[in-house]
Amino acid sequence: MSGRKPVFEWTMEPGTGKALEVRRGQILRIEQVLGAQCVDFNCFNLHDYKEFMHCGRTRTVHGFNPGKGTFLWSAPPRERAMMYIAEDTYGRNDVLFPRCSAYLYESAYGFHTHTNCHDIQSEAQREYGLTPDDVHDSFNMFMCTEVTLEGSATITRQQSRSGDYIELIALMDVLAVPNVCGADVMRTSNFGLKPIKLQIFDATDEEMAAVPETPTLRSQRTPKDFVNSKIKATRELVQDAAYVPKFANLPLDETTVEVSLDANEAAKFEALARRTIYGADDASALRDIVFSWWENRYLNSASGAPRISSLEP
Repeated sequence: MSGRKPVFEWTMEPGTGKALEVRRGQILRIEQVLGAQCVDFNCFNLHDYKEFMHCGRTRTVHGFNPGKGTFLWSAPPRERAMMYIAEDTYGRNDVLFPRCSAYLYESAYGFHTHTNCHDIQSEAQREYGLTPDDVHDSFNMFMCTEVTLEGSATITRQQSRSGDYIELIALMDVLAVPNVCGADVMRTSNFGLKPIKLQIFDATDEEMAAVPETPTLRSQRTPKDFVNSKIKATRELVQDAAYVPKFANLPLDETTVEVSLDANEAAKFEALARRTIYGADDASALRDIVFSWWENRYLNSASGAPRISSLEP
């Protein structure tokens, strides 16, 4: 948006990252300076670092290529929308590939010391007392990936240009940690390392109002809901002799439901059942058919993702 004045501005040079406090209602803009540079990104709840952006949950909700109009979600059991992608001028990102690491460059290329996303993230977030163990899989901005029908994942060259940017609205106070991807010997950033511009703006009321509402559910649990809410202070794992299991819904209770089909319904069932994997097990076939229909009708996918009303087609 033209005319906005940044409250913070920074240029990340190649080989570096930056930990940034982005408060709820602020916008983080990550912008290409020269173009064709991948940016690895993660964020933490500023007031509870155990809540962090989770690629797996984000991938389940939005697919392999989240972009404008999607959210960055935190890991279970919190599963909350942490940031919202309000703008994305290039439109190619990735939540499939893991961050690159020192091990990758030594094992694949023989480099004993090399720029890599894990170590850059580790160093950037060390400013806030976090360790290398606290680095998580990253949201790979401006990164072009593909998945073949056979299930192989590949990285392709990108064509982002100077001035392309992504804007993320913070939906809670976060510690955002972007870094310039260290992969100069891969096609991730077209075999180069280039600077990235960072800016923070205050969002307008209109920009906040444009963020779709996400579900607030009882299953979004925070430490106050945990049986054990204390973070371990020691590294060693020791058995708790007083432990008593408290698994949900146990003992399991199964109920048989009789389903009556008229002649027309039975004929349709037989036609569908022949296409299932259950053979003569009609009960399993019917259960599969009913729940497959329910997924397609109410989830609009088979992913188990929560529906966001204003994003529905």
